[in-house]
Amino acid sequence: MEFDIGNLPKSARYKILSSCVAPRPIAWVTSQSSDGLLNAAPYSFFNMMGDDPLTIVLGLMAHGEGRFKDTASNLIATREFVVNLVDEAHADAMNITCMAAPPDIDETGCAQLTMAASRLVRPPRISTVPASFECRILRTVETGPYQMVIIAEVVYAHIEDRFILDAEAFYFDTPAMRLIARMHGSGWYSRQTDLFQMSRPSWHDWIAGQRC
Repeated sequence: MEFDIGNLPKSARYKILSSCVAPRPIAWVTSQSSDGLLNAAPYSFFNMMGDDPLTIVLGLMAHGEGRFKDTASNLIATREFVVNLVDEAHADAMNITCMAAPPDIDETGCAQLTMAASRLVRPPRISTVPASFECRILRTVETGPYQMVIIAEVVYAHIEDRFILDAEAFYFDTPAMRLIARMHGSGWYSRQTDLFQMSRPSWHDWIAGQRC
């Protein structure tokens, strides 16, 4: 079946892409308003984009009330935030922060999260997650009414000691983090319980053994 995206309503466009682009890692973003009010919210339009500088991208859709989401407003005002990664143990707390709470509500209190001061940015991090990344915005792109793409540099990383296999070689036990990811329909998530590995082929070995 084929779909002419430009002739479809917003809800249909969202379903097509979010159902197929999966699983998606979750950025549990902590941010602060210019007045210091703390906010926490998860976003699955998120990924790593580069390593020099270390860059992530974050997609923020419009609020249902036709305005910027609280996270977007905070990031525009302060240009700093923290990406916290979500494991199975924090799934319920993360889900609480999905609520469309009023802008003056601190979701970290609703979810009873334990916070810790960041090193280089003002917003605090969630201290109990497997990993957190302090970020500063490099560029914002408004892709639609109250819809934004945030390109940010990771300036500091926090990773729980129990997931460090070799600190000097920067080897981490990622499967042990038990990170969850966003899936297709409403409320669906995935676990990292079925993995497989493939070695990247060498072009030299490929041409030595085959004809192109």
